[in-house]
Amino acid sequence: MKKLFFILFLALTSCLGYKELPVEYDYSYKGNFKRYRTYDMLKPIGIADSSMMNASIEKSIVSRMKFLGYRKTGTRPHLIISYKMYNDSLKFNGYMQPAIENWIKSRKENLTYDKKKYNLKTGTLLIQFYDRRLNRSIWQGYATALYGDIDFANQRHLRNAVISILDKYRFWADGFIEQQAKAAEEEEESNP
Repeated sequence: MKKLFFILFLALTSCLGYKELPVEYDYSYKGNFKRYRTYDMLKPIGIADSSMMNASIEKSIVSRMKFLGYRKTGTRPHLIISYKMYNDSLKFNGYMQPAIENWIKSRKENLTYDKKKYNLKTGTLLIQFYDRRLNRSIWQGYATALYGDIDFANQRHLRNAVISILDKYRFWADGFIEQQAKAAEEEEESNP
C-alpha cells in the first residue's frame, strides 16, 4: 500500500520543478490506449536527421514512460515513439476532438476528425506514438513557440517541453496499477 501511495505522490508532484508549456494533442479513435504495455523509440535510418536525435528529449521520454509503467523493448513493442524538432515555421494539421479522457469513457465509434489548421512558429517539438500492430499514429502532442518559447539549445527548455507534452498522455501501462497494488499488499503482509 505504501508503494501505491508513493506512486500517487509522484504523480501529483511530477508537475513541480518545471514550467508547464501549453500544448495541443490529438489522437486516433482506433487507439487502444488501455492495452499498451511496451514501447521502443524510433531510430532514424539512413541520413542522420539531427531534429530526430536528442539525448535529453529521449531520456525525458524514457523516464516518463517508465513512470507510467511501460517497459522498453526492441522486440515487437506495442508503441513506437518518435519525436521531431522543427526549427522553422510550419503549417500543421491537427484535429478538434473531445478530451481523450472523455472519449475513452464514452468510446463513441462514429466520431469524425474535424481538421484544424495550425500555423506553428519556430521552435516546435512534436512527439508521436505509433501502434505497431495497427501501423498508424494513435497519439501526437506538440508544443511550440506559439504557446511558449522553446529554445532547442537549452536542455531545460527541452525537458520542460517533453514533460508538458507527455502530461497530456495519461494512460498507465496495461496491468501496471494492479501490479503495484499487489506488490504493496505483499509488502504490507510481510511487514506487519
